[in-house]
Amino acid sequence: MNYLKIFSPATVANVSCGFDALGLALETVGDTMTFTKTATNGVRITQITGADLPSDPQVNAAGVVALAMLEKHPADFGIDITIHKGYTPGSGLGSSAASAAGAAFGVNQLLGNSFSPLELTQFAMLGEEATCGTPIADNVSAAIYGGFTLVRSYEPLSIVKIPVPADLRVVAIHPQVEVKTKDAREVLPKEITLKDAVTQWANVGGLISGLHTNDYQLIADSLTDIIVEPARKHLIPHFDEVKQQAIKAGALGAGISGSGPTIFTLCRGDETAENVYKTIQNTYQDKQIDFNMILSKINTEGIKILEQH
Repeated sequence: MNYLKIFSPATVANVSCGFDALGLALETVGDTMTFTKTATNGVRITQITGADLPSDPQVNAAGVVALAMLEKHPADFGIDITIHKGYTPGSGLGSSAASAAGAAFGVNQLLGNSFSPLELTQFAMLGEEATCGTPIADNVSAAIYGGFTLVRSYEPLSIVKIPVPADLRVVAIHPQVEVKTKDAREVLPKEITLKDAVTQWANVGGLISGLHTNDYQLIADSLTDIIVEPARKHLIPHFDEVKQQAIKAGALGAGISGSGPTIFTLCRGDETAENVYKTIQNTYQDKQIDFNMILSKINTEGIKILEQH
C-alpha cells in the first residue's frame, strides 16, 4: 500500500461521570486524512485545511505521533500527511485526538499493521500530550477502538471496549466560544469528599452496566457528574438551560463534552433525538452566540478507511 485516505471521528470524552476514563466516537463529524509513501525519509505535513494549525511535524499532533512510530519501527520510506479538519479545534470534541489517532492508524497501515490498537492508543497519547499538555487516552481510545471505551488503567494502559445499544443517539451543540483545555483543568477541585467519590464511581458502574444490558433507564440515571460539571459549567454560556430543556424534551441525560464548550446529550431513538435537536436549537436561537448542531449515531467501528492503493 502506497496511499491511504481515512476518516478519523470526533469524540465525546468523560460522558458525564467518567472524567478522563470514558469516551465515545461519533459517526457524522471528524477529520479526513491522507498518508502517502515517499522516497524521501521523514514525515511531512503537506496540507492542513479547515483550521489554522502548525504544519511542523515536531509540534503538530499527527506529526508527533508519526515521528514516534517511525522511530520505533524504522521504514525505508517517508510519509506525507494531509489533514482536513471537519470541525473546530477547541470544541471539546477531541480535535487533537482525531488527528493523533488518525495518524497512529494511518502510519500503522503503511507499516503493515505492525502495532496493536493498544499500542496505537499509546502513540496517539503522545500527540495529546504535545498539544494539550496531558497524555490522556479517553478521546484517542474511542477514535481507535470505536463505540464506547473505558480507560480502565493508565499504568499500565488498559482499554476496554463497551457495547453500544442500537438505538442510542448523540445530539450536541457547539457554541462558538473558546474554552481552553488548560483553563478547564485549572478550575477542577484538587480534592473531593469520599461521599462524592462513591456517588461518582457508582454512576460509572451504572452507566457501563446500562450499556451492556440495553437498560436505557439505568443509562439515564447514571449520566450524572457531581464533580467536574459543577466546576466547569460556568465556562459554557446557558449550560443549565440547555441541559434542562434537553432532558425535558426526552434526552436520557446531558453534560459537557470533554472540557467544553460542546454540550452533549444521549437520546433513545431517532424521533427523540430529532426532538431534542430542535429543542436545543430553539433554546440557543436568541442568545446572540453562533453555534453548530450535531446529530449522530455512535460510531462503533472507529477510524474508517475511505480509499487505499
